[in-house]
Amino acid sequence: MKRQPIIFCDFDGTITTKDNIIAIMKKFAPPEWEALKDDVLAERISIREGVGRMFALLSSAKKLEITAYVLEQAEIRKGFAEFLAFTKNRGLDFKVVSGGIDFFVHPLVEPYGLIDQTYCNGSDFSGERIRITWPHACDEGCENDCGCCKASILRNYPDDEYYKIVIGDSITDLEAAKVADQVFACDDFLLEKCRELNLNHTSFETFYDVIGQLETQREVAGRR
Repeated sequence: MKRQPIIFCDFDGTITTKDNIIAIMKKFAPPEWEALKDDVLAERISIREGVGRMFALLSSAKKLEITAYVLEQAEIRKGFAEFLAFTKNRGLDFKVVSGGIDFFVHPLVEPYGLIDQTYCNGSDFSGERIRITWPHACDEGCENDCGCCKASILRNYPDDEYYKIVIGDSITDLEAAKVADQVFACDDFLLEKCRELNLNHTSFETFYDVIGQLETQREVAGRR
């Protein structure tokens, strides 16, 4: 049986050109956030712990200000709208899998009709500080405390039925890349990890590059 292609695409730093969490922290957080970020990237603490502690540095009262800032400064990577049209034309299932937070991810994907196709972390502004919630935690197959566990989401789609394509850039995409059939990476971090682990991967700069690559692949080329 021919497997059905399915695409799992990261949000921060992939659909958007910059990481929105980093942008938020640079603008609103006290200096302590940088050590937490470095610890996450060096894998000294988990993504869930690092992101949770970073947002706990921020006042809940700044929700509207932070959201407005993200919407103002976020830039969508070139070719994204055309890529969505391509996936629709080819009958390709498309999911957003984001380590970002619902209060800024949802407003940015809503114009593309993607809220129902988006997995991301949640948020609670009822206390003094922002609390991140984790509706997509790691399953029994992952012990990395990912927060939004992209690998666990991928495992919901059986390997014998789906050809899994991951598009991403950073450490939040690494575990998903390990269980994917194919990876598109737009940042040196994920590219280097793919090389180290000998994963099937391609670099890209715009979504036009991804379209061009997928158009040539037998898994996708015949689907109209």
